[in-house]
Amino acid sequence: MTEQKRYGKLIGASLGPGDPELITRRAWAALQSGARWLYPVKKAEESSYALAIVERGGIAVPTDAVELVFPMTRDAEILAKAWSRAAVQTVELLEQGRDLVFLVEGDASTFATFGHLARVVRELAPAVEVETIPGVSSFAAAAATTGVTLAEEDETFAIIPAAYGVEVINHLLDEFDTLALLKVKPLLDEVIELLEQRQLLATSVFIEKVGSPQERIVRDVASLKGEKVNYLSLLLVQNPKRVRGELRRGCRKRKALTVDA
Repeated sequence: MTEQKRYGKLIGASLGPGDPELITRRAWAALQSGARWLYPVKKAEESSYALAIVERGGIAVPTDAVELVFPMTRDAEILAKAWSRAAVQTVELLEQGRDLVFLVEGDASTFATFGHLARVVRELAPAVEVETIPGVSSFAAAAATTGVTLAEEDETFAIIPAAYGVEVINHLLDEFDTLALLKVKPLLDEVIELLEQRQLLATSVFIEKVGSPQERIVRDVASLKGEKVNYLSLLLVQNPKRVRGELRRGCRKRKALTVDA
């Protein structure tokens, strides 16, 4: 009878967007549980934003921590090879029977590397147990630090990458009271022009590297036109003049069924 291989658990530890005080107690415990650390980098031996959050929190980086390379590119072939290497490396480490904790900036379930990594790891080794520790997202932290309310009572709220383009953003402005536009760097000028046309610049705010020592908040959004901003940037846009549809409140009573005699 073949003995079943025992894998360690793969843990995605959400660290919040930059402020180590936003690391949850559960993630903090995972970091100090004796699990081996994995952390993402864009290039080999490059600094890791996620790792820097933990370091600012005062936890010493274990000497056996392992970097996984996830290049910033749109080339599908390069990405596929990088994902495959990272997943194979992760499975090989899990085969040693020790838990792995993968450091995730922001929240591990929201536009994060961890979800894709966990999926590929499970394809290679279905027996691997995966745990996801939730955390503070960048847009929630940005709203808190700028005093923006994302949604009240019956208001609506959407989160989208700005890369969908101004036509989609323009449409969503009529459907939602607040938009969180992530990764605005490539389309910032176009988005600013749209907000100017829609007269929404006064109810928009730009946030860069929220929670980090380099955090920057710009309320005069138009002043950013032509500027090259950081990749870790977002815009919170509110449309207070949005026309809302009728709401259905309460529970409708079901009509009694009648049966003809």
